[in-house]
Amino acid sequence: MDTIFSAELFEWRGPAPFYWLSLPADVCDYVRAEASAATYGWGAIPVSVRIGGTGWETSLLPRNGVYLLPVKKDVRTQERFGDGDTVTVAMSVAPRGGRAANGTGPTV
Repeated sequence: MDTIFSAELFEWRGPAPFYWLSLPADVCDYVRAEASAATYGWGAIPVSVRIGGTGWETSLLPRNGVYLLPVKKDVRTQERFGDGDTVTVAMSVAPRGGRAANGTGPTV
């Protein structure tokens, strides 16, 4: 993994609840530096992520000058954390073509 950071999980209630981690400023700088080789449109940046023993692929979404990392229910359940908890994340930006469109790229 290219970067490690800690962030607090928060819930955003839209039509369905989603849980997110807001990337710290220095990690956003790393993502911006890698973005041109990775983005597939709309500012979404594909990443490989690991929290504890759980790894997966997803995409960061830009919001208010930072990037947000969505965290699936399966990950929150397996790693036993929830809203308001601070978690440590290992993450790499995945270069375009480095992961399959269905999210079944290389194992993290």
